[in-house]
Amino acid sequence: MAREFEVRREQDLPVTPEQVWDAVATGAGNLGWLYPMEIEPRVGGKATRGDATVVAWEPPHHFAVRATQDGGFSNTLSYRVEPADGGTSHLRMGIHWVHTGVVDDTWNWDAKTDVAEKYVDFHQHALAEYLRHFAGRPAVYVRSQHPEPTTDPADFAALRRRLGLADDAVVGDRFTLLAPGPGQDPAEVVVDWLSTDFVGLRGPDALYRFFNGSTWNVPIWLGHHLFAEHTDEQQATKEWTAWINDTAPAQEL
Repeated sequence: MAREFEVRREQDLPVTPEQVWDAVATGAGNLGWLYPMEIEPRVGGKATRGDATVVAWEPPHHFAVRATQDGGFSNTLSYRVEPADGGTSHLRMGIHWVHTGVVDDTWNWDAKTDVAEKYVDFHQHALAEYLRHFAGRPAVYVRSQHPEPTTDPADFAALRRRLGLADDAVVGDRFTLLAPGPGQDPAEVVVDWLSTDFVGLRGPDALYRFFNGSTWNVPIWLGHHLFAEHTDEQQATKEWTAWINDTAPAQEL
């Protein structure tokens, strides 16, 4: 029996439709708020996020990409951008899942839809943060994770404390974050998102993103967007991997 799932979100963004388009429909833009995804700019082109194909390409107003998997599953991600007053934009995005195969316990439909709803809200917020504070700036994406899944909420609570977050912290709080790695200066960050499942921090040259794993029995992980000039992606990944696993990075010979 076929099953379907949809997420629909709308938001006003303080930039032009062309700037929104660059953020959602280009590889360079996606690095600043989402994850690495190169996009071939035409209907029928490929996107490097699974086996995905561009199914709508009307710059700067309509972009959609569809990924398919064995077993009858497809996932369509779509964006519609409309101009608004004062050089701003209105964005409508959607995710549409269709599963025509057998949905059994190994696929875990309910858990996946729960993840999708929460991740969409977090990433759409990140898009707005990127466009307000970093639009057009080149980004380096850094991803790392714990080696093992977790089901213990205390693990993410411990990570929050290591960041310097107070137990009663709220969105808008500011504090000093010491970035990992030798020679890094302390940076003041602001809490831009805080929930059971995610921590979002904005620094002068970065969006720091931390993802809880205990809700869905997956590893705790991080996906940062770094905008400082001359950032070394490999070194930053090495340093954040050491940090998230609470180990000292190996010294270079």
